[in-house]
Amino acid sequence: MSHPALLIVFAGLPGAGKSTLARALALELGAVWLRIDSIEQAIHQSGVLAGSVEDAGYRAAYAVAEDNLRLGRTVIGDCVNDWMLSRNAWRDAGLRAGADVMEIEVLCSDVAEHRRRIEARSMMGVGFGLPSWNAVAGRDYQPWDRDPTRIDTAERSVVECIAIIRKKLVERFPS
Repeated sequence: MSHPALLIVFAGLPGAGKSTLARALALELGAVWLRIDSIEQAIHQSGVLAGSVEDAGYRAAYAVAEDNLRLGRTVIGDCVNDWMLSRNAWRDAGLRAGADVMEIEVLCSDVAEHRRRIEARSMMGVGFGLPSWNAVAGRDYQPWDRDPTRIDTAERSVVECIAIIRKKLVERFPS
């Protein structure tokens, strides 16, 4: 008997380490990696939408995730996911496709390290519309109404974080 498809949704403030972990986990699992920043950048560059592309980016990602989950693929959603509205939409897409869903909140508890990461990214010019430290620190990141797996990247390597995630996957979804 085959195991259901799996949707792993990452959430957390910019600079916490979501994309680093999501990319590493996608490589390890051979999963589809849906990075909202890439989707939003493509929509923005297309010029079809004036103003914010956030809703369009998330909606496109939910649809692509659901399509791939229905094919039995493992899908990794990589986004700030700062409100329960988007967290619920991800979960609902997974459940509609009959997939198991795991939510992972990534945080960096060392404020100085988190700020250093944000400022280093801004100086490198990676991506578009990178937020300043003040924008990240002041972001409306709402509390969860359920308990995601939490990974603190402040003093852990990528390898250590991925090992924790793998362990949680085995605990939650034994083969």
